[in-house]
Amino acid sequence: MTPSPSKIFAIGDIHGCYDKLTKLLQRIPFDPDRDTIIFLGDYINRGPDSYQVIDYLVELRKRCRDAVFLKGNHEQMLLEYAATGRPDILEYLRSMGVGVTVESYNANPSRLRNLACFPPEHRDFLYSLEFGVIRGTTVFTHADVTAETIPLLTGNSLAEPIDHVTETTLLSSRRLIYDQQGIPGYTVVFGHIPLASPLVLSDRICIDTGAVYGNMLTALELPSGRFYHA
Repeated sequence: MTPSPSKIFAIGDIHGCYDKLTKLLQRIPFDPDRDTIIFLGDYINRGPDSYQVIDYLVELRKRCRDAVFLKGNHEQMLLEYAATGRPDILEYLRSMGVGVTVESYNANPSRLRNLACFPPEHRDFLYSLEFGVIRGTTVFTHADVTAETIPLLTGNSLAEPIDHVTETTLLSSRRLIYDQQGIPGYTVVFGHIPLASPLVLSDRICIDTGAVYGNMLTALELPSGRFYHA
């Protein structure tokens, strides 16, 4: 028998929703030895179980042939504060719900500096997060991106470093709200903008379905275009 072709699964914004994450991973027909799984970022903040989410993903990476973990704007702001200690960034992180993340690590906000409250494996995970990847004609990023972003990406990682200001801007983009023009030749799969259900356009698919706001966590299977929820 000819083996079935490998699949790609993209997972939307988790935000500390550990129970929904584990239920979703049980529901998708993901083969860790054959398939690719791409997480679109925003693993932390707002939800109660950021520690458990990161711990689960660290272990999942060890079992998967091809697991990709992208950086969300929440991780980007955390890393910015860890590196700089700027009070204004800490205040912004508080508005992003970092308090429950700190609580999940049994720590206090002062230990976010240099990621001191995170175990070594969790720190390594956060520092390893990628901006985006291209697989075939599909671009995977945290936030909807512009055509100018394409030269920054290769098949597996950034082609060149992005400065912190540009990266923060891109990871916080809400271009979809203002601009309906897509990227010719590509489909962009992204999260970041919480919606009641997946948004499917001819050239863009948003799979942030507001898990942390009481809605569902969503996975997209490609090339079938099938959705799974928890």
